[in-house]
Amino acid sequence: MIEYSGAEWLVLVQQELLLFAGAFFLIGALDEITVDFAWIWLKLTGRARTETLAPEHESELELSGPAAVFIPTWQEAAVIGTTIRHALAVWPHNQLRMYVGCYDNDPATLAAAAVAGGTDSRLRIVVQRKPGPTTKADCLNSLYAALQTDEARTGRQASMVLLHDAEDMVDPAALTLIDRSMQTVDIVQLPVLPEPQPTSPWIAGHYCEEFAEAHGKAMVVRDALGAGMPLAGVGCAISRGMLTKLAEQNGGQRPFADGSLTEDYELGLGVAELGGSGRFVRMRHEDGRLIATRACFPARLDQAVRQKTRWVHGIAFQGWDHLGWSGKPSEFWMRLRDRRGPFTALVLAAAYLLLVLSAIVWALNAFWQGPSMELNALLRAVLALNFISFAWRAVWRFAFTAREYGIGEGLLAILRIPVANIIAIMAGRRALMAYVATLSGEAPRWDKTDHSAHPATHSGVLAAGRGSR
Repeated sequence: MIEYSGAEWLVLVQQELLLFAGAFFLIGALDEITVDFAWIWLKLTGRARTETLAPEHESELELSGPAAVFIPTWQEAAVIGTTIRHALAVWPHNQLRMYVGCYDNDPATLAAAAVAGGTDSRLRIVVQRKPGPTTKADCLNSLYAALQTDEARTGRQASMVLLHDAEDMVDPAALTLIDRSMQTVDIVQLPVLPEPQPTSPWIAGHYCEEFAEAHGKAMVVRDALGAGMPLAGVGCAISRGMLTKLAEQNGGQRPFADGSLTEDYELGLGVAELGGSGRFVRMRHEDGRLIATRACFPARLDQAVRQKTRWVHGIAFQGWDHLGWSGKPSEFWMRLRDRRGPFTALVLAAAYLLLVLSAIVWALNAFWQGPSMELNALLRAVLALNFISFAWRAVWRFAFTAREYGIGEGLLAILRIPVANIIAIMAGRRALMAYVATLSGEAPRWDKTDHSAHPATHSGVLAAGRGSR
């Protein structure tokens, strides 16, 4: 039996971590490169071109039918008033009705919503029957019940339902664009653009590059493949008829999955399973601004980890439980990409542990002669390929971020890669613990993010997104 010293054990672990992390980084890189080249092909063939909205469509006030906007809230007094005032101002359409869900044990949000709505008859505040917080899906189902009541009373049914969060700043042209796009599909998703925040360039800022690349490339490829369109919960719409079909699966009253932490994601894939169609719509204003939903994302580390924990828990773990897999190759591939969060966190954790061990081994060798890892041909190849794939990813991240936010943010996007990785590791671990807790009978809770900033009152928001097509 071979006996190893402590230093030799460190080198053995270092080598195993290098093989583990390096191999799976390469698999992940191959997956991303496939999406990259698919996007390049779509771009070259003109199928990924971001068109410009014609000026005559910018101010259209006529919709094809009544439209309802659902906004669930819990402790959103700081932002809900701004969201309501802005949306009602830039969407003056008479056929619009906004449903805001509040709780009677959250009087501050209830009061802020009521004051913001003023005398505008298009706003309806729906007070939940249960004390909050329940779940976002439960609040949305209450808004659906209120919509049903209004439809029965007026004899007119909505043609579509839009979903938004309490902190969103809607685009003036979004409602018209969604209405036009919904004529041929069952769901529509517009891009989401996080707002850069000078007070949090690293935490809040890392959302900028993630959404810029995901909603500039990955969703475009997904749309072209015809795979199920996961909804982001904001800047999206579903036809009234499809919402009814989803509700019928749950007794006719609750189209949103009560027990899900990412009911918007499940809603989009649920539409695909019912044979419905979806579309991801990217268009720009004449001045180059992307028609998108803008929002201020979490600015503190704990808030970002909490939000991403909910995403990983809902999409990776609950999505697997509730939706399973699909025999269609493109659908299977996309769901596999959706659910890779926990494993990605594990591989990243292994990589950072490798860096720590390498530093320890280097320090040991710097003070006295000790064992060191020998890089054979395989390890050298793994390291070289990982370095090339990292450089490739950094170029793409810079390009998509700079396209929407400018060169400065593009350069910051590369520097923020370690920040995004650390948040992913922390969220992955926390999501696994939360999922294990639900297996023992604990009910999922609306572990929502606190919001205090709003793009509509944030300086420079209208300058973001002035890019080329």
